[in-house]
Amino acid sequence: MTAVDRLAGRESELAAIDDFLTGVRSGTGRALALRGEPGAGKTALLLRAAERAAPARVLRATGAEPESQMAFAALHQLLRPVSGLVDALPEAQREAVRGALGLAAPPGGQDRFLVSAGVLSLLAEAAVPDGLVCVVDDFQWVDRASADALLFAARRLGADGVGLLFAARDTAEARHALKDVPGLTVAGLAAADAARVLAARSAVPPVPDVAALVAAATGGNPLALRETAGLLTPEQLTGRAPLPDPLPVGDGIGAVYGEQIARLPADTRLVLLVAALEGLGDLRLVLRAAARLGAAADALESAEAAGLLDVEPTGIRFRHPLIRSAVHAGASAADRRAVHRALAAESEEAGDTGRRARHRAEAALGPDEDIAAELAAAADLDRARGGYADAARTLVRAADLTPDRRTRSRRLKDAAVAAWLGGRPGQARSSLAASREAAGDGGPSADITQLGGRFELHSGDAAEALRTFLTAAEQTAGQIAEQTAEAILPILADAAEAASYVGDTDAAVLIGRRAEALPDPGDPADAFLRDVLIGTGALQGGDRRGGAGRLRRALDAVPDDGFDAVHLLWAAAAASLLGEGDAAARFGARAGRVARVSGMVGTLPVVLESTATAERMNSAFALSAALSEEGLALARETGIANSAAAHLANLAVCAAVRGDETDARAYAHEALAIAIPHRLGLRVGVASYALGLLDLGLGRFEQAHERLTALTTAGPGAGHPAAVWGSTADRVEAAVGAGDLDAARAAVGFLERWSANATSPRSQALLARCRALVAEDGAAPDLLRQSLDLLDTDSAAAYDRARTALLLGERLRRERRVGEARPHLRHAAEAFGRLGAVPWERRALGELRAAGEAGDRAEPAALATLTSQELRIARLVAEGLPNRDVAARLFLSTRTVEYHLYKVYPKLGVTSRTELARLLTQPPT
Repeated sequence: MTAVDRLAGRESELAAIDDFLTGVRSGTGRALALRGEPGAGKTALLLRAAERAAPARVLRATGAEPESQMAFAALHQLLRPVSGLVDALPEAQREAVRGALGLAAPPGGQDRFLVSAGVLSLLAEAAVPDGLVCVVDDFQWVDRASADALLFAARRLGADGVGLLFAARDTAEARHALKDVPGLTVAGLAAADAARVLAARSAVPPVPDVAALVAAATGGNPLALRETAGLLTPEQLTGRAPLPDPLPVGDGIGAVYGEQIARLPADTRLVLLVAALEGLGDLRLVLRAAARLGAAADALESAEAAGLLDVEPTGIRFRHPLIRSAVHAGASAADRRAVHRALAAESEEAGDTGRRARHRAEAALGPDEDIAAELAAAADLDRARGGYADAARTLVRAADLTPDRRTRSRRLKDAAVAAWLGGRPGQARSSLAASREAAGDGGPSADITQLGGRFELHSGDAAEALRTFLTAAEQTAGQIAEQTAEAILPILADAAEAASYVGDTDAAVLIGRRAEALPDPGDPADAFLRDVLIGTGALQGGDRRGGAGRLRRALDAVPDDGFDAVHLLWAAAAASLLGEGDAAARFGARAGRVARVSGMVGTLPVVLESTATAERMNSAFALSAALSEEGLALARETGIANSAAAHLANLAVCAAVRGDETDARAYAHEALAIAIPHRLGLRVGVASYALGLLDLGLGRFEQAHERLTALTTAGPGAGHPAAVWGSTADRVEAAVGAGDLDAARAAVGFLERWSANATSPRSQALLARCRALVAEDGAAPDLLRQSLDLLDTDSAAAYDRARTALLLGERLRRERRVGEARPHLRHAAEAFGRLGAVPWERRALGELRAAGEAGDRAEPAALATLTSQELRIARLVAEGLPNRDVAARLFLSTRTVEYHLYKVYPKLGVTSRTELARLLTQPPT
């Protein structure tokens, strides 16, 4: 059959592929997934795409079922021709990719996203100068590490000239894996096209009635059509004899191959089975293993002559995946075990311990510690390379073969960790449950209990996580002779984090007391963390002086450099508890920078929660939203649902500031849908605050007062300290606007108590502003001016300063001091306009017109013209990073960064990196 006949009736699919190739050749990134049943013609379409790709470079890989649990097997196959370009990658990515591809010893314990980012960069390098098309067939059998890396790249293709073309069986699992990739279903052929296929393969052309019957029976499947046509006699094709009933179609396609294989000599069937189970297509390895089993040297020739496989200098390739399946299905279990033993022996001689272990496992008849230990060692190597999902499956198999219950429990726990790091939270929970069950009468160890708490904290019920951590702390205390800070402090920190999510002050007090009972740790970072836990507990237990002193001591110990992102997040939390939002914002921003540099991006979604909040508190609403969009995408990719809720809540607040009611409500409700059932009091509080802020900005004071008051009195998440404190200034303003002065004064009293130990200018300014709102008219202007004076020293407080200026202008206008009011109202309107705070700008302009001045809307700040991606890139460039490092930190290619900068410069009216840095480091006003 000619290539034309194989593609009969595929005009629409070919047109889609041509459009895909045109985009790649023009320099844009594209991804496309062909989905269809076996035999639909996906491989033929991939071959045609490869033929038409010129002048773009083409890389190919095919998933193989025997390799589906071998981390990075498909990636090695795909990228081997361009491995020489690895040296052009940023250092961290370079080492990660080299380790994944087996070009060097893996760095060890690296984040899987680091490998994925390196793969994206390598693809971009390989696309120079004419583009790159990666063709991946049988994607359903690609190992998970390779699949994760390729899909990561597919979601981030930009101006790279890289095209990723996948083909997969149309299964639920494949549809889920490829859900983010534009899809094209390769369905059955129409009757007329099916007749063409039949005619090309048949001894005689079929009459129309017969062609229609065969087409209907096969569903137009091209492979079924070809195989069925070859089995029909001329008499049947011409209608002179009846067709077989039933036709050998559908599931029978495999049976057709099975019958063909069964007629082959025994030696040929044996060598086919070796090839099917070996998976690599390594001709020498297959022949050696077959010879070990006694097969004749020429046994492979009969299989090639029968058209079942192709033997090429590069290796063996089955003509169709169903042939491999038929070979496997037709062999006895004993034969398959014998072949696996032979392949294990050959793998050992080749020095491939990982393959040896997997073949030995397939040959095992029952539990065997030697084999289990080998599998566990193979999983360790996968983990070191960043192939966590594949390591998890290998560890589960190792556990199945482990005789000892405790060892089996430990391996299942390791499998749970690997599955979690590999972005498979459901699999992680299943493995952890199995680990608990395997632990037996002694019960699970403290580290298993703590791990369950971490899973709950990130994607489950935060209150349950808190209970679990406290249990783990008790277990640890009971399992060690002497309570050391190093053993128990990390568990208490986890518990404190969970308590902060829930808003459980009683738990925070208990945790603080337990931390205080521990001996002084020798490590400065541990000493800092202990002080934060003790101070938090004391503060929330009513000892504000003692708690504040302990938190202040902790913050004074934070070094200028050296703390990791997690400890900087604790510093941000401590500053918030002291009422110093500006200090909290600084620590949050630092944590984000450290996390990006460290390369451990699996923690980045959580770190970006604080970083995005920090930028919002620093009036950088567009950047805050951009960071939350990035964090939300990463949280969804890693299965960290609770972090996704945090980013959705922050996006709701940013939308509320803009006055975008549709987005604010959508983000808030999506956040609440996660946060309420997971008992995430803080996330509930922030999402609810967003809706209250939206009402306040739009002048709906009664609704705003009701929503913001509810944060302190009733409903899920009510009373969360951080949410109550963070909303207090707005709650005061809403209460005054609604005419409820008693509630406003009560809120001011709360803020006075909370800020009693705060020393930063912004915290004092916020308190002065709130006091002004409930003060007598004569005192209010002076308090508002005091607030403005304090904020003049804080370049990042543009939004708060504009809010204060608006209140001062309103107060002065009501006192008929319009000449004094106008400058403040003008400043507020201009600042709000630049910040994109539309409802607040509208309110300031209305006041300005009432004061006798016709104000016009201000031009938005130049940064407001940038997309989220452009803004993230511009900010890192402004920090002095070269394009390569920007690309590494944002998981983009260097070419994509360059492309976006090409658009950023004219948008901002700058011509150099120096000018860009100057613009982005200016205060927002």
